[in-house]
Amino acid sequence: MTAPRCPRIAPHPPRRAAALWLAAALALAPAVGRADDERESLESLRQTTLALIEALVQQGVLSREKADALLADARQRAAAALAQQAPKAEAGPPVVRVPYVPQVVRDQIRDQGRQEVVEQARVERWGGPNATPEWTDRIAIEGDLRVRSQNDRPDNGNPSPQDFLSASLAGVTRAPDFAAGTALGLPTGSTQDDVNRLRLRARLAFNVKVADNVTAGLRLATGSATDRVSTNQTLGQDFNRYTFLLDRAFVKVEPSDWLALSAGRIANPWFNTDMVWSENLSFEGIAATAARPAAGNATLLPFATVGYFPVRASSPARRGRSIYGLQAGLQWEFSPLTRLKLGLSGYEFQGFEGHVDGAYDAVSGAGTSYGQYEYEAGLRQRGNTLFLTNSPLELQAGLTPDKARWGQAARFRPVAVTVAAEFSHFAPYVIGLSGELVRNEAYDRVEIEQRTGVAIYDSRRFGVQARATLGWQQVRNAGEWQASVGYRWLGSDAVPDAFVDSDLGGGGTNLRGFTLGYLYGVARDTQLGLRYLSAQTISSPTFQHWLGNRYGLDTLQVDLHVRF
Repeated sequence: MTAPRCPRIAPHPPRRAAALWLAAALALAPAVGRADDERESLESLRQTTLALIEALVQQGVLSREKADALLADARQRAAAALAQQAPKAEAGPPVVRVPYVPQVVRDQIRDQGRQEVVEQARVERWGGPNATPEWTDRIAIEGDLRVRSQNDRPDNGNPSPQDFLSASLAGVTRAPDFAAGTALGLPTGSTQDDVNRLRLRARLAFNVKVADNVTAGLRLATGSATDRVSTNQTLGQDFNRYTFLLDRAFVKVEPSDWLALSAGRIANPWFNTDMVWSENLSFEGIAATAARPAAGNATLLPFATVGYFPVRASSPARRGRSIYGLQAGLQWEFSPLTRLKLGLSGYEFQGFEGHVDGAYDAVSGAGTSYGQYEYEAGLRQRGNTLFLTNSPLELQAGLTPDKARWGQAARFRPVAVTVAAEFSHFAPYVIGLSGELVRNEAYDRVEIEQRTGVAIYDSRRFGVQARATLGWQQVRNAGEWQASVGYRWLGSDAVPDAFVDSDLGGGGTNLRGFTLGYLYGVARDTQLGLRYLSAQTISSPTFQHWLGNRYGLDTLQVDLHVRF
């Protein structure tokens, strides 16, 4: 935060300088005259003017050096004027003459000085009631708080945790958390138990206008340091305090009205639904967006975005991971009541595919780079096709479930088409429609088998989502509402499961299901929300497709949400 600046002393205009010099001259003129009343009046004017000069010094309008120089100059001018007026021929004591200043001139000088001081105080906010420094106007603070009751009900016919663990011994899985186990081979997952939770989400953001075209921002949020797609904090932690994490930290530069550059930990720069990117996901890296500004009667507004995002830094002992993205689109204003937006996106996920790890020695064990091909637990969700990347030497020695290192079987280069439309013909009600189609252009079953040694037959590499809303565009006031319905079909290897929505079906890919939602405003910026989500896996999560294995989950969420 920038420290408050000292008041800037503007150069005095000639009129102010003249007034100040005259004031100084009057202040220093001898208080003598032809009559007592005039002497008293001049003495009063002298004291008033001296007080005015002192006030200007105290308020920073005049420096002390400038004021002293002004008074000294006035003394010299007054002495010179008296010397010229003294009679040269006459002898005797000198006569001191005081110029007469009409009352209207004195009032004008006094009022002019007072107005200038008041105006300076107003601009620079000198101790006025409720006055704040100028830099506070450049800071915007916003946040929200949500309390959620969530009930998760798995289907009774779900495979047991032991089924997932036993199936994973073949070296493949689509649910590594359900296939987890101890060194003794006991499962640690849960696939058939109801879970009831109270959850809290708190976010607080600060945006600072550093300059006309530069903005810096910070956002703090609750949640886990190892869960990038959720900011929820589950209540019931022995009354311990929650962690407030740095969710965003960025600098945004707008060199022109059509170009914006962002760097740091930034908000999602893409036009998308939550099928490919979770709405809670923040991106780390740099992005640039070019968009034609809305002006006049323009109806076609093209835009384009490019970005680079490192996921894991490269080091001598470990390869890096990164995401490149490019999107081009068009916003079409049919009329003031109809808008359409289209986007075509391509993403490249580098360093995500797994390989059998050879950095293992039968005598010395794992090398320094061992595990670099693992799709680790802190990153993945569920749904992607995974295989064991453990060295064959480690497998021969007898691998226990707790030492399993799962890696991605597929490479990812998804292409997505996103569309959204908004119809305001029935104001205040608004109809919103959105959809997205994605396909992984890098998926190749032959390549997968050559690289992993595993034949895979039931993977899916595409996904589709559709959503409709009816009601107010934004629920901000009491009595406003919005209803929604959505459907998603997302194949196992269409996109990496690490970055997609974490609510439907417990999160991840390899899911098909629907969402019903209703949002109602109970007060200003206070909403009560209700959502029901139901989903089931598409391909077998255990790879035992001949058994028709499926995993299903129904979720009910009740939210109280406040924004400020």
